[in-house]
Amino acid sequence: MRVLLLLFACSWIICPAFAQPDDAKPTAIRVDASKPIGSMVPMWAWFGHDEPNYTYMKDGRKLLSELAALSPVPVHMRVHNLLCTGDGTPALKWGSSNVYTEDANGNPIYDWTIIDKIVDTWTQRNMKPLVEIGFMPEALSTKPQPYQHNWRPGLPYGEIFTGWAYPPRDYNKWAELVYRWVRHSVDRYGADEVASWYWELWNEPDTGYWQGTPEEYFKLYDYTADAVKRALPAARIGGPHSTGPSSKRAGDFLQAFLKHCHEGTNAVTGKTGTPLDFGYSADYDDVGVCKI
Repeated sequence: MRVLLLLFACSWIICPAFAQPDDAKPTAIRVDASKPIGSMVPMWAWFGHDEPNYTYMKDGRKLLSELAALSPVPVHMRVHNLLCTGDGTPALKWGSSNVYTEDANGNPIYDWTIIDKIVDTWTQRNMKPLVEIGFMPEALSTKPQPYQHNWRPGLPYGEIFTGWAYPPRDYNKWAELVYRWVRHSVDRYGADEVASWYWELWNEPDTGYWQGTPEEYFKLYDYTADAVKRALPAARIGGPHSTGPSSKRAGDFLQAFLKHCHEGTNAVTGKTGTPLDFGYSADYDDVGVCKI
């Protein structure tokens, strides 16, 4: 099994206010900002958001330029919905690229126009994609309808989990889409540039974002990892970006995923194990590492 590079999501840390005794005395803390004590690791250089189509809009470009200018290292960006079917009109918790559709005979049609606009916006600012491979195109979903949700604040959050959250009806077509995406990226940005990106499968598959079983996710990961590596052997593929493993559900999912990658039967090759260049699990209020 490959060595895991563990990535942690940056988040706000809220510290509780501790009650002080009545006789507490004030304490003065002085910091000499002119005295270096070591290097500062720029952990803030990782950002993400739900709606990918805002990336190339006026305010999106302005904000990304400001983030890039603030960081001494390349900023990594991660967005949802990159493979969702639609015309690119943004909505709350929604985005689309229409990258994959099919004709009347079921033949794939690929259109990279919107994805190129998104990634171009990043690369023009020397940013690096953390490419979230998802979600399921409507033509590939095992339960496509309803597809685009109409969620808004005040409605149950679970209403967002519509046809895009289901496994593919054809794993080979899914793999071909991923393969062509990576190859298109290499043709557009160069092999060395794409090899510096991170590719991951899905978001929080231990929650409603994945409407299949864990085993179906592991199978999808096998097909995805194989497609990425066939397209560019030097590409980095990982996952599963499950939620914080302090919960039993998320911890069990992460353990099972790592075990599958280490000693499970690969659904594509029939051999033991599957490529895993990095793995991580994180949530807004806790992060953790799960080892096997």
